[in-house]
Amino acid sequence: MRKKKIPMRMCCGCNEMKPKREMIRVVRSPEGDISLDFVGKKPGRGAYICKNIECLVQARKARRFERAFSCMISDEVYEAMENELSE
Repeated sequence: MRKKKIPMRMCCGCNEMKPKREMIRVVRSPEGDISLDFVGKKPGRGAYICKNIECLVQARKARRFERAFSCMISDEVYEAMENELSE
């Protein structure tokens, strides 16, 4: 019997490969809104991040989400993501 393959994703903060289920998806919707997707079902372009604030801070500092989504991201969006992540 074959083992089921576990989907792996790279964190935009620490650049570590981890199982998809252990990470949070950051999604840019077709309208251009950026938000956290805890379920992983929202439509749009996705990037992944670990479930800790440090990785979000690192990704913000290195502008990795701007690169992944090819758009500018305002401070309010980052603050909203930090608030959601810290809950």
